[in-house]
Formats: sequence, C-alpha cells, structure tokens
Amino acid sequence: MKSRILTIAALAVIVFSCATKKEAPKVVVAEPVKVVELTPALAAGQNLYDNNCAKCHKLFKATDFTKEDWKPILVRMQKKAHLDDTQMASISDYISSQL
Repeated sequence: MKSRILTIAALAVIVFSCATKKEAPKVVVAEPVKVVELTPALAAGQNLYDNNCAKCHKLFKATDFTKEDWKPILVRMQKKAHLDDTQMASISDYISSQL
C-alpha cells in the first residue's frame, strides 16, 4: 500500500513539474492621444476621407502610417476614388494634421 502511495505521489510531482507555467498578463500602456481641433478646412478633409475611403475598405487611423508612407497610398487611392487634386489636398492636409 505504501509503495502505491509513493508511486502515485512521485507521478503527481512529475506531472505538476512538467505542466506549463502561466505568465503574468502583459500590461500595455496606451500612447497619449493627440487631440487636434479641426478647422473647417480640416473637417472637410475628414469628411472626404470618411465618405470616400470607407466605400471600399476600412478606415485607417492617420497614425497607422508615417507621413512618408501616406504619400504613395494617397496618390494610389486618388486614382481609384476618382478624386480631383483639390479634394486630395484636403484629405492630405487632414491626414497630416493627425500625425
């Protein structure tokens, strides 16, 4: 009887020692949000961005890309969205103001 108890105890120790260990949850610190008061011109750019770009895909936050990354994206999307240069300048100004 004692040998069975010792065998079971030894197996329990082995099983528990091989079990995966739980890691402490990772704490993610959010970056401070930059709040920019929109002028009427920037609000128009935001409106164009929201209404034209969301027709085909999800809207990205301006901070998802750098200013250099946005330039070719906006050029490519201008052609696809059939936006004139004035509308594109308004959208570009809005995106730049959010960075």
